Amino acid sequence: MTHTDMSMLEVVIDVLQALLPIIVFFLIFQFLFIKYPWVTLKRILIGVAITGGGMVLFLGGVFIGFMPIARDMGEFLAENFDNWVIISFGFLMGFLATYAEPAVRVLCGQVEKSSGGYISATMILWTLSIGVAAFVALGMARIVYQFDFREIIIIGYVLALLLMWKSDGQFVAIAFDSGGVATGPMAVSIIMTMAVGIASGVEGGNPIVDGFGIIALIALAPILFVSGLGVLLSRKEDNDEL
Repeated sequence: MTHTDMSMLEVVIDVLQALLPIIVFFLIFQFLFIKYPWVTLKRILIGVAITGGGMVLFLGGVFIGFMPIARDMGEFLAENFDNWVIISFGFLMGFLATYAEPAVRVLCGQVEKSSGGYISATMILWTLSIGVAAFVALGMARIVYQFDFREIIIIGYVLALLLMWKSDGQFVAIAFDSGGVATGPMAVSIIMTMAVGIASGVEGGNPIVDGFGIIALIALAPILFVSGLGVLLSRKEDNDEL
């Protein structure tokens, strides 16, 4: 049975399997070491229950709604539109998925707070959204033009290593964290599934060979773009000091 065929009961079971070990581990610490008062413990358990309910609703929505429509959209685009439309649509979806990703918003807020406002949340959010959009478009171009994924990823990480040496240290740390945050549930459930659908609809395409790898590009995009932002801001500061 595929994920798209999952019932809500199966989603509930999956969520319980994911949360129960964490809950058991916490309760062991609670009774042996932490020993929160009942009022605090009750509030924590309510929070865990809300989290579990939210995960069930979100994953249920993903498996029932997002994934089937994303795959069908991908197949429809591949069968009915030119390559440039597919690439442009990939850019748009990459931007929207990153802009709407809750984890990205949390990261941007933490960056602004930790930097005392020097690195604004809006600047990081737009940098991540545009960067991911560009690399999703690149991923779509790879699918429709049959580019070699290995060449793209090797060149990308070589460039990332070069930018690391030129960028401010704090931006390097933010860049690599951003790479993990950008590959959140929105990107995986919508963009990856859509890429698999496009690879299925492209003549000569292979969903396994061509459809996957898009998440690796999404993870690489923030590293390059945030590191590049660090280089630009460092040069701006140097010019201001002159």
